Amino acid sequence: MAKQAGFWSVDDRLAEISAGGDPLEALNATVDFERYRPILERAAGNSRGPKGGRPSLDVVLKFRMLVLQSLHGLSLEATERMVRDRLSWMRFCGLGIADTVPDANTLWDFREALINADALDALFQELDRVINQAGFIPRAGQIIDASLIAAPRQRNSDGEKSAIKAGKTAREIWPDKPAKAAQKDTNARWTVKYSKAKTRADGSKPVDLAIPTFGYKSHISIDRQNGIIRRQIITDAAQHDGARLREGLVQTANTGRKVWADTAYRSAENEAWLAANGMVSEIHRKKPRGRPMSKRTSKANGRKSVVRSKVEHVFGHQKDRMGLIIRTIGLARAKAAITMANMVYNMGRLRWLLSRGAPA
Repeated sequence: MAKQAGFWSVDDRLAEISAGGDPLEALNATVDFERYRPILERAAGNSRGPKGGRPSLDVVLKFRMLVLQSLHGLSLEATERMVRDRLSWMRFCGLGIADTVPDANTLWDFREALINADALDALFQELDRVINQAGFIPRAGQIIDASLIAAPRQRNSDGEKSAIKAGKTAREIWPDKPAKAAQKDTNARWTVKYSKAKTRADGSKPVDLAIPTFGYKSHISIDRQNGIIRRQIITDAAQHDGARLREGLVQTANTGRKVWADTAYRSAENEAWLAANGMVSEIHRKKPRGRPMSKRTSKANGRKSVVRSKVEHVFGHQKDRMGLIIRTIGLARAKAAITMANMVYNMGRLRWLLSRGAPA
């Protein structure tokens, strides 16, 4: 007969997990989740159910579960399952073996409440204040870039596509099919991502790739010294990168005045805006039309690329390690998913900065 697990076996197992290095335990030690309770409770409304009813589940617990979801690129259903299954995830959420775990529907309703109250931007800004108070203020200039985030592809007729482009809502396009309308994303857009082919060893160059992509676009600004995401804008995938520079993406509070970006941001309007706001442009220069790029310009762009590559590492981390994709319908929910991913990235970055013994 198998030996029944005793009460202390859970503590022993958690001790073993800690001894092996639990990244969630380290994250929990870095982030004071209680600091976000006021924002979460305002967004969720009354933290208790109707008078005489059962109290609702704790808002900080549900926020922790959304952090886990974003950290691992999971669905809400998978997040619920993993919290029930893994001791380290239970501990991160402050749960015991016998405690109630919020189900996927509860998490969905909580996230919708955050979206409707515009609370996610407030949470993002509060985390930025925490990072600044830890001594990691924006320094040494900033780097801006954008990345496409894939969403579930849509299958629509030519007439439906025209209606979507005309700005009609799903309910207007499919008035007699509410179930179908609920599954149609009229905010996401198609765009083409170009991948430049590298020159072969024999000097020849293959054809550049044009990759159709459907979804949204994450525009961010990071500070050069700390690599923290300081500003964010989320749009559909078809929006041009360059125009976002003048829409709040550049942070004037940075101690450095330089702004790095690729050629998509190079325009007379952006150069004038940066100069008028006391910023120094380090934006890549474009190749002259019909003429080769000069060696001087090419070398200057190469030096800028060394700095600018730091922002590409952020997107790489979010997509490759965190599995960032859009699983939901609509711009508002896409903003929620990307904002959570940016927050979770910054939490991890703060943990890394503190581990280096940097300023407090």
